[in-house]
Amino acid sequence: MEFAVAATPIFSCDSRLAFIPRILALGLIAAWLPIIAFADEPTKEDSVTESAASLPEKITEIEGISEYKLENGVRVLLFPDPSKEVVTVNMTVFVGSRHEGYGEAGMAHLLEHMLFKGTPSHPDIPKVLKDRGAGNSMNGTTWMDRTNYYETLPASGDNLEFAIRLEADRLVNSFIKGEDLESEMTVVRNEFESGENSPIRVLMQRMQSAAFDWHNYGRSTIGNRSDIERVPVVRLRKFYKKFYRPDNVMVVVAGKFEPSEALKHVEQYFGSLKKPDTPIDDTYTTEPAQDGERTVVLRRVGEVQFAGTAYHIPASSHPDFAAAKALMYIMGDEPSGRLYKNMVETKLASNVYAIAYAFTEPGLFMTIAEIPMENSLEQGRQTLIDIMEHGFEENPITEKELNRAVQQMLKSRELESADPGRLAISLSDWAAQGDWRLYFLFRDAIEALTVDDVQRVADRYFTQNNRTVGLFIPSEKSDRAIIPESPDLQQVLKDYKGREAMAAGEVFDPTPLAIEERTERGTLVGGIEYALMPKKTRGETVNLLMTLRFGTPETLADKVGPMELMGLLMSKGTEKLDNTELQDELTRLRTELSINSTTGVLQMSVKTKREFLPEVIELIADIARNPKLDAAELDVIKRQVVTGLQKSTVEPQALAPRAVRRALSPYPKGDVRYVQTFDEEIAMYESVTVDEIRSLHEDFLSNQQGELAVVGDFEADQVKSLLKDRFADWKSDIEFVRADREAHPEIAGETIAIETPDKANALLYSSQQYSLSDTDPEYASLVLGNYILGGGSLSSRLGNRVRQQEGLSYGVRSGLSSKERDKRVDFTLYAITNPGNKDRLLEVIMEELDLIRDQGVTEEELAQAKVAYLQAAKVRRTNDGAVAGDLLSTLFDGRTMAAAAEHESQIEAATVESVNSAIKKYIVPEKLVIAVAGDFAAAAKEASEKAANAKDDGTSESSEQKAAAASAN
Repeated sequence: MEFAVAATPIFSCDSRLAFIPRILALGLIAAWLPIIAFADEPTKEDSVTESAASLPEKITEIEGISEYKLENGVRVLLFPDPSKEVVTVNMTVFVGSRHEGYGEAGMAHLLEHMLFKGTPSHPDIPKVLKDRGAGNSMNGTTWMDRTNYYETLPASGDNLEFAIRLEADRLVNSFIKGEDLESEMTVVRNEFESGENSPIRVLMQRMQSAAFDWHNYGRSTIGNRSDIERVPVVRLRKFYKKFYRPDNVMVVVAGKFEPSEALKHVEQYFGSLKKPDTPIDDTYTTEPAQDGERTVVLRRVGEVQFAGTAYHIPASSHPDFAAAKALMYIMGDEPSGRLYKNMVETKLASNVYAIAYAFTEPGLFMTIAEIPMENSLEQGRQTLIDIMEHGFEENPITEKELNRAVQQMLKSRELESADPGRLAISLSDWAAQGDWRLYFLFRDAIEALTVDDVQRVADRYFTQNNRTVGLFIPSEKSDRAIIPESPDLQQVLKDYKGREAMAAGEVFDPTPLAIEERTERGTLVGGIEYALMPKKTRGETVNLLMTLRFGTPETLADKVGPMELMGLLMSKGTEKLDNTELQDELTRLRTELSINSTTGVLQMSVKTKREFLPEVIELIADIARNPKLDAAELDVIKRQVVTGLQKSTVEPQALAPRAVRRALSPYPKGDVRYVQTFDEEIAMYESVTVDEIRSLHEDFLSNQQGELAVVGDFEADQVKSLLKDRFADWKSDIEFVRADREAHPEIAGETIAIETPDKANALLYSSQQYSLSDTDPEYASLVLGNYILGGGSLSSRLGNRVRQQEGLSYGVRSGLSSKERDKRVDFTLYAITNPGNKDRLLEVIMEELDLIRDQGVTEEELAQAKVAYLQAAKVRRTNDGAVAGDLLSTLFDGRTMAAAAEHESQIEAATVESVNSAIKKYIVPEKLVIAVAGDFAAAAKEASEKAANAKDDGTSESSEQKAAAASAN
């Protein structure tokens, strides 16, 4: 899904409905299910079909992507790219919330969770995936039209065969046990409650629900709470058997692999699955044309107001959708979008968002405006409507607006197409919307757009009677916007050939010493050191990271606010280019740029293409040395930052970590390392002036200290020459001295409770610090101990106990982070939960910490953790951006990638004794600083009322359960 926003959206949950603006970052037997035999394990009931002996025939090929179809209906896409040592296998099942019936709301999403609970052949799927290096690069997601499961693994050994075998196995052989449903139901409910904490997310869902009277697109993918809690396991199995079948899936293989080998494995494992005799019934509900504006009002605890509009638009396969997508950027883009210009720059709104939903059937175009509490919500609502429905009459769409939107969409596509893993998932989304080839057809439609097309679509669909917003007001006459049906794709695509495939990158060895061997290091200019690693990449992409360091703890003590905002303001223009012109230039150069600043550090992060790199270097040098630092842009930034902080003052996810950080940072007010309260931070940002930032930039920034790392398709000599010319004469009279942040292991443990009224989800966050170098073998042993405890995704001790067994948390994890310059290591542990489960969650976590300290880890756990940890590290280094970050860190720490190789050697050499000793020495439960934030008062009141009701009934919950059990027996 793609947003045009004035604040970056982040999707982070299985149901793909989380929305977070930027500025912060039954005991039935398993034998009930049939066990489908694979080609190498034939049985009498399910013998191998004759087609398994030969490879499937190719159906079509477009731009390097080939489609095949097996006799049993399995569709296969192959997208080979040998430039990275990884392979992604993505299985898409064409079932989502659109296919759910009465009482089944959320069933597709709940079933996605259940497919991680195992099969007879793979009883612990999270663990086996983690052991092969996919701990952080595997997932399952559910959306309106599809569910998908994917993993990215090292392209070595039998990983390709394993991934294909696993997906074929869980497609038809998953347990779907009653006891698993009982625990996972509470996890999904926990995820549901987490979404209930976000007013903007709930408002968007309510608007969507009001916009659709009959179609299932009006229902949230995560489902209805009562259906999640009460769904019978027998009904869930029935849903599973109905939709999880070979003729309802597409398998996408992308990355480094041999196509013939992939086809052999797909035929072997998927081709042997029997196609059911009964076909799947197509959905046929069509939403009638809306005949009047509709209203949604949401009242919840919060500090920011929102106003929104939603309009019905055609399916993503319809020609009009390309124009609707362009309108998403024309309306919602920052800083050129019409909503931004008319609402954010006029100070009526802090942020604006626009989205055009890409669905199989007609969907929605939605806009949201974030209105500060001191402004009129009604004025914001009316302004939003006026811009959407009348703005095109007075100010028709221009060629410049359209060209900017088209270039932004093409830039996004080009950057995505350079990553086979991302492209594989995108292709599966388009397949769920009708056909994977729409991915290319949509590009063609974008490029062919005219101003008349976009103007016509805006005039046709952005109308009063097609609107959902505000209060319902009857109209005197009906003015319906008839939404056309999805086109016949067989006719549209029958002669479509696409274009030439993008050139692939080189084969790349991601081991630390191999990276170091091909890295050039040196001093660029002044005190800026560099590490350059040229390599051929898919799409000729280049990643560049540059850090400039400045000031001392004393000279920066009164400049924290200007420092924090300087990077953001620098990204808003140069002396030659205003904000809009700069963003247009970045779009033309197909470049992603972010600039961030904090105490004594300014960092620029760039991703571009080889052909544009010289121009991009000129541009970032101009931004660094000659930023516009415009007062009006600063006002916008301050409103956005302050609004984000105001929202955080009532959010458990912000309050708990802030409380822990303050407790572990014993520095006085006025010290640059002091951790402020939210109120202090808000007051600080509100007082920042543009003159303070200009003075900070002019006096402090220079070439005296910094690091540069470049990885990708570029010429090293050219990059060095260009940067030397731009930064050679940049001096400062103020010296640089880093503000050290040493460990404070002496701080006593404590538990801090924070009340957050009307928040359905609670957060537990804890941390402690150690005086330890990451080059010490003890650190490697501690890393493995943490990985076993809670660092391995779902498959960890905490994950197994807290989530899998107890169902107390949707997300629980522990982690280690090292700061070598300070000889400091931080241990963190966090979990989200229902406020009523706070005490039990704490109890279970402490039990697991005591257990691993008292009994230690086993040889088997350690062996599996070593393999999984090293495989995951290898997968991470196949990402050029991650490699650039690693090289930048080595420059800062004064070492090379040999340190990473030595760390991996220490990981290999760790023993059960060394790991258990490190755990016992460092992970001390009573020294944890813990903060828990949530609506605990409401939870206690609910528990008290339940207890009183149970007493009035003359029985207790446990006795009722006993009576029910006796009756069942």
